[in-house]
Amino acid sequence: MKFVFASDSFKGSLSSRQIISLLEQEARRIFPGCETVGLPMADGGEGTMDALLEALQGSRETLIVQNPRFQPISASYGLLPQGGAIIEMAQASGLPLLPKEQQDPEQTTTFGTGELIAHALKKGCRDLYLAIGGSATNDGGMGALCALGAVFLDKDNQPLPGIGASLGKVHRIDLSGLLPQIRETRFHVLCDVDNPLLGPSGAATVFAPQKGADEQAVQRLEKGMDHYAKITTQTLGKDCSLLPGAGAAGGLGFALLAFLGAELSSGVETVLRLLDFDHILQGTDWVITGEGRMDSQSPRGKVISGVVKHCAKAQVPTMAIVGSLGEGYESLLQQGLTGVITTVNRCMALDEAFSQAETLYSDAAFRVFSMIKNLPGYKGKV
Repeated sequence: MKFVFASDSFKGSLSSRQIISLLEQEARRIFPGCETVGLPMADGGEGTMDALLEALQGSRETLIVQNPRFQPISASYGLLPQGGAIIEMAQASGLPLLPKEQQDPEQTTTFGTGELIAHALKKGCRDLYLAIGGSATNDGGMGALCALGAVFLDKDNQPLPGIGASLGKVHRIDLSGLLPQIRETRFHVLCDVDNPLLGPSGAATVFAPQKGADEQAVQRLEKGMDHYAKITTQTLGKDCSLLPGAGAAGGLGFALLAFLGAELSSGVETVLRLLDFDHILQGTDWVITGEGRMDSQSPRGKVISGVVKHCAKAQVPTMAIVGSLGEGYESLLQQGLTGVITTVNRCMALDEAFSQAETLYSDAAFRVFSMIKNLPGYKGKV
């Protein structure tokens, strides 16, 4: 019997690696001598770098960069064995890096993310995977571009800092100092957000309130972003503001698409491709996947949806172990998921579920493997 374990973490309670360990323990309890393959998983958001580095045995590069309020912090990116790099913007420009009183998308910057990119380029990386979830910013990627050598000038020909408040002041963009390595590099943006840059579904309207902006600040940011997009279009001769994903990470998606020629990729699909998941599925009897909560958002680029899609194509049955179920979870059953089970096995408070996470998960895994053992065609198979 061959099992593949490909679960996302349970945020706040269990890491992907802990889940793999618990699954291995329970699988061997029910199926002594079984083969197991554990793949730490992520969907392009926080944790993607760690998952890929562990699975692919990559290394970590750490340096001092600027946080979203231009304060020095230590941040890392990952070097992949095949020569590429994985960069999580949350490492340098993430909202959790700031106390609540410093969260202000008119004053925050993606400069530190640009510093990570620049360091990877100078180190020789020519395939960069950029996970851009969890940002504290709404600067349209100005900060990151400044770190890469671009200069944004106001009407008096003075350089502007790469922050949200500068968007409406940009008069001219000087790209003559951009790092030359950019032209030789492929940029893959791992993002499942399809928001455009502007409008009711844009960066400012949808995401800025989550980063500390009040209604007036949202209006200023939207107006500034519209101006910035027009100057960018004049400079580059192309309009990328309506592209899906341009509004991701406070407009960093727009900057990467427009200035660096980046490709927008599904986070989970990119992770599965880098892990060579389809090859690993060969000869597999069951795949166990999961996430903390399975609901209507799960089919929209989450780990479970990607795993189920590939398993269905390979005709490998898939079980999901999840912390809880929400409205809309059943759609994945229609897409090929064989079954789903929750770790919670009785009425309990959320705090208790978190504190007993390992025990509850082990019990759920025991139930799953016991069920598989008693299915027709599996009796006696190890």
